[in-house]
Amino acid sequence: MKLIVHLNKQSGMLPYKSLIQLKRDSSVALYIQLCNSFIHLITNGTLQPSDVLPSTRLLSELTGLNRNTIKLAYEELVSQGWAESVERKGIFVLSKLPALPEKKKADFEQTINISEDAFSWTNPFAEIQISENYQQSMLTIDDGFPDVRLTPVDLLMREYRSISKKFYGKNFLKYGFPKGSENLRSALSWYLSDTRGLVVNPENVLITKGSQMGIYLASQLLLTQTDSIAVGVSNYRSADEIFRYVGAHLLRIPVDEHGMDIDFLEDTLKKQPIKAVYIIPHHHFPTTVTMSMERRLKLLNLAKEYRFAIIEDDYDFDFHYDAKPYIPLASIDHNRNVIYIGSVTKTFAPALRIGFMIAQPEFVQAAASLRQLIDKQGDSLLEEAFSSLFDNGEMERHFRKSLKIYKKRRDLFCEILQSNFSGVIDFKIPEGGMAVWSVFDQSVSLPKLSLDAGKKGLKIADGSFYNNEVFVPNGLRLGFASLNETEIVKSLELLRSVI
Repeated sequence: MKLIVHLNKQSGMLPYKSLIQLKRDSSVALYIQLCNSFIHLITNGTLQPSDVLPSTRLLSELTGLNRNTIKLAYEELVSQGWAESVERKGIFVLSKLPALPEKKKADFEQTINISEDAFSWTNPFAEIQISENYQQSMLTIDDGFPDVRLTPVDLLMREYRSISKKFYGKNFLKYGFPKGSENLRSALSWYLSDTRGLVVNPENVLITKGSQMGIYLASQLLLTQTDSIAVGVSNYRSADEIFRYVGAHLLRIPVDEHGMDIDFLEDTLKKQPIKAVYIIPHHHFPTTVTMSMERRLKLLNLAKEYRFAIIEDDYDFDFHYDAKPYIPLASIDHNRNVIYIGSVTKTFAPALRIGFMIAQPEFVQAAASLRQLIDKQGDSLLEEAFSSLFDNGEMERHFRKSLKIYKKRRDLFCEILQSNFSGVIDFKIPEGGMAVWSVFDQSVSLPKLSLDAGKKGLKIADGSFYNNEVFVPNGLRLGFASLNETEIVKSLELLRSVI
């Protein structure tokens, strides 16, 4: 932020009329606004110790304020220790204040920086890409998000209000357990057992704010600067950035139509040790492929033999269209090598941050201890409300309803891609998830495409999020789930016109 000061050489008087900006419709009293304006002028060096302030009569003429209002402001300045009153001379900036660099009084615009860093610090996040804001009302082909219009928010809020009004609900307004709501951990244990064959108890469950927090906590406990972690050649960029932040070395393993190449991983293990493997076996990000059961079993055997951890990111297990989804690695892991991470709100509404980590009780306890250092606990009332939705079956009904809708949208989306983008976009119909991995012809510049589409009212990514040091595709994840049929037709028409 910069302040433009016009200094008058002849009079030596500051242009208070332009420097003092008051909001007469503000809830803050005018005399307090005026007092704060003078404090700002003192702290940015425009006014120096012992400088005289304008008389109440002159300032009243310049600002249109009542003289009594100005007197109150000056009294407040004096009482706060910014100014002093000298009998028969006027009001002065307190002479004992430390002197700040004096501004030259000249007939030109002087730029005063008032936001310079006052301390030194390091920024390890300079290369990390800030996430997009998708809360704007604009036609968007996103990365593969749920349609929040389908979210039963009224049911969630009903439970939220109901719990908060009950006498025991007031307890949830106090500090809670960093592992999360005991009721939600219990409800998730039952749900994961019924839907994924994952037999766990509440002590195996840590409630997180989305799967991202789970990845971060796991990496902090598992990895050091001397460790290596195996990840896909194509991989979820935010996970890569978390592992790099820890200082771990990323070993890139190829990914094909059957998922991560476990034979390649085995050859790598014979040459060097690794501490962990990060894997998205269902609807791999960004390519949406699903890992074969043969590779899953081999990976588990390698984990046992070489004693490494598997971070299994199963962020959208619930949305698989063509057949029953494969059960997670965690469900068939008999050697306790898998840390299972999932998300509730990825399939409900992204802004409602509820995820989970499943691991051995000792690991969960350590993760909870770390979690409370950066985020003492989650939203207890929200977690209790979600617990009620699991218990009364509303979550399962929502998933079933959404699954049918998203399948229809996927089919329409892919049908239009096949008919209208032949030779321009190469893709395979995804078995599940909420997006189509679409590789564009090399003649299409994705940054330019994103820019041109935005001018026509269509928000679409520029592809940079999927690039890493070895994987630079000309591809985009084209999300279909958050668009209804009419929006799918319109958005793809706009995309075609831009191309």
